[in-house]
Amino acid sequence: MARPELLGRLSGPARVTLVSAPPGSGKTVLLRSWMSQTGLEECAAWVAAGRDERDPQGFWLSVLGALRQTRPGAALVRALTAAPDLDGWAITERLLKDLASLEEQLWLVVDDVHELAPDTLRQLELLIMRAPHRLRFVLAARHDVRLGLHRLRLEGDLAEIRAGDLRFSLNETQELLAAAGVELPGPAVAVLHERTEGWVAGLRLAALAAAGHPDPSRFAAEFSGTDRTVAEYLMAEVLDRQPDPVRWLLLRTSILERVNGELADLLAGGEGGERVLQDLEQANVFVVSLDAARSEFRYHQMFAGLLQMELRRAAPGEVPDLHRAAAGWLAGHGYPAEAVRHAQAARDWSLAARLLAEHWSSLYLDGRASAVHELLAGFPTGLLTTDAGLAAAAAGDELARGSLEAAERLLRLAERGTQTLLEPERGQLELLSGVVGLLAARQRGNPPAEAEAAQRLQAMAEALGAAQPYLGEDLRALALISLGYAQGWTGHHNQAEYLAEGIALARRIGRPFLEFTGLAHQAAIEPSRSLARAAEFSRQAIELADRHGWSEESAAGIACMILGAVLAWQGRPGEAEPWVQRAEHIVSAEADPAAGLGVRYARGFLELVRGQDGDALTALRDAERLAGLLAAPHLLAPRARALLLLTLVRLGETQRAEKTLADLEEREREHGEVRIATAELRLAQADPHGATVALAPVLNGSARVNPVQGFLALAFTLEAAARDALGDPDAAGRALERALDLAEPDTALSAFVLHPVPALLERHARRGTTHAALIGEIRGLLAGHAPAPLSGGSPTPLEPLSDSELRVLRYLPTNLTAPEIAGELHVSVNTVKTHMRNLYAKLATHRRAETVTRARDLGLLAPHALRS
Repeated sequence: MARPELLGRLSGPARVTLVSAPPGSGKTVLLRSWMSQTGLEECAAWVAAGRDERDPQGFWLSVLGALRQTRPGAALVRALTAAPDLDGWAITERLLKDLASLEEQLWLVVDDVHELAPDTLRQLELLIMRAPHRLRFVLAARHDVRLGLHRLRLEGDLAEIRAGDLRFSLNETQELLAAAGVELPGPAVAVLHERTEGWVAGLRLAALAAAGHPDPSRFAAEFSGTDRTVAEYLMAEVLDRQPDPVRWLLLRTSILERVNGELADLLAGGEGGERVLQDLEQANVFVVSLDAARSEFRYHQMFAGLLQMELRRAAPGEVPDLHRAAAGWLAGHGYPAEAVRHAQAARDWSLAARLLAEHWSSLYLDGRASAVHELLAGFPTGLLTTDAGLAAAAAGDELARGSLEAAERLLRLAERGTQTLLEPERGQLELLSGVVGLLAARQRGNPPAEAEAAQRLQAMAEALGAAQPYLGEDLRALALISLGYAQGWTGHHNQAEYLAEGIALARRIGRPFLEFTGLAHQAAIEPSRSLARAAEFSRQAIELADRHGWSEESAAGIACMILGAVLAWQGRPGEAEPWVQRAEHIVSAEADPAAGLGVRYARGFLELVRGQDGDALTALRDAERLAGLLAAPHLLAPRARALLLLTLVRLGETQRAEKTLADLEEREREHGEVRIATAELRLAQADPHGATVALAPVLNGSARVNPVQGFLALAFTLEAAARDALGDPDAAGRALERALDLAEPDTALSAFVLHPVPALLERHARRGTTHAALIGEIRGLLAGHAPAPLSGGSPTPLEPLSDSELRVLRYLPTNLTAPEIAGELHVSVNTVKTHMRNLYAKLATHRRAETVTRARDLGLLAPHALRS
């Protein structure tokens, strides 16, 4: 395999190059290929420091012999024979004298340096320190050795090639398999590369075995450290070389995905586990450090597979107890999902169910719904309906997956099971059921029930305050956010302050998922007070979702929907479209009819603004249907109904509009938004007096309009049109000025698109107004000139982006590399790179940063979070 980048580093200017990596990493092959491909055979002396050469004299005689076989060394290095009184120090001094006049570049390559005795290492260190400048050293070892190389590192005279540098990339893996005559589809190659972590020996052994396998793809999927050839290699080269206590620690901790010193001591029944793990990591024994402090570690997947197999052979009866012990430790140290997995591995279903019920709230508040789903899948099916705690957790999972009916059925089972429990399990289950019940009420569109559930949670939070302060604060934040959201949707806008308090608390206690959902819910009720602030909260929620991987959560869909609706109100349908489209992709209307109603309302309003009245009618009829599925009246329902009437009028179907209006109940016709639509209908019927009658309660405040300023601006625009038709230009001017007053703060231009009055606006501008610039914008919009995009750039990509391309796009603002993005999405690196090339082409960009900027301009990515 050609590896030009590594060959270049070996030939670099450093006096010493260290190649340090585990066995089977390809160190020796790399050095041999470097010597042959760069034509250095005559200028490089090769010495293999095997276990047979621990005697200093034997090693140095080998060095002298190898140097004498090179062209530069042949004339300078004198021959020497073994003698009883000849020691390494004397040979080193003699060698330094012989090479003092060296003028041609000469390399000394020492393989397996780690096998040298301590005295020999000190002698080699002396040679390195005092060697002439033209003598270069290349040292290969399985782990770092004491050679004083830190001094060379500080001086810039040390080059290092380590395990990470030697790992094969995905492309190199494909080349290796092809060279071995193994044909595998791309996904199978990616799996094999991920399993081996690019370890060269593992890949080579896999290639050899796969070449004769009847189903190479299945082989790749099943390949692990338990494969006979890999196990034999790792046993001989790694595990058998460890002392018994270290071997025992490795076996007993192999059940863990990650291990630290305290957990190692617990499972191995000893002390000093952290030091052992650090020593193993430093010795390149397939132990990988996970943090800068070198306190947490994991085992290479191939090595872990071997260790687990050996543990089952050596102590099969202890495996369940090890899993139970790990579960207890992990649950007590903030790793609930891992704790449940270990309890399941022990087949201790009672412990696993108790742990999941106990920690479900924490997992939910961390935004780990997918982890809960995986954990529930690990239980026997029958337990989900017979264990009350599991039933409640499964109810929460069904909510997240979109099945309200199944969730409510499981929740009823859990509530019945609560009666048979004793404290503290009973209180724990009541808490779990309370959170799930709150979420179910939210998805059912039942704000009163959600508010009631939130108040119960507040009481539970206060009760937990002393016993479990952290959980108490978590619940309090959730309760405040839920109470504010529910109260906001019932029209109690002063209660929205609960939301701000809950968001601040979530931020303070480090619960970003709660902060994200709070911001999305704040955005949803904020249009009643300010479109600009609604957009700001939406962008902050979307930014958090994109950063943490919650872009498919329903709350992210709500934030996108609100941002799209705000942009539509501001007369920017081109910028609104990607956000509404994204909301439609995220929100399942059948699973979350309340959010679905909002998304269909936003779509209908957007289509109405850009004149696609037929599409608007389809969306708004769907919104009407979803409103009928909700458990309680929703504030958006009268708005959607009003837009439906407006759409029928615009389509010229005044009779259908009249019938729709007549079919409403009296209280529905009295809604302010419906009265505004009635005024539109009366104007279309050439009945301006009827329009003023319909509008009067709206304008004097007796018919409530959820105060989205755009709706009130539309009401006064209709009043101006009616007064003008009745021959009262002064009243018309006053009404139009009031409409402009209402539209100006949020630039709610669409109020004048829904009912255009260009002649009135022109006359009003001539007569004098405080909103001349705004009138200019409105007239430009009516003439077909869209406002300049808020962030610049063209309104749409050159071609629509696929769902897969959008998923990759959302990771581009992060610091993740293409392989890391591939890992997050569970696809191959080649797939990610293909999507990135497509993104560059469709967005007309050339670099990643440029692509992110362009995507933000187009509304495909959230801008940087705005600060209040």
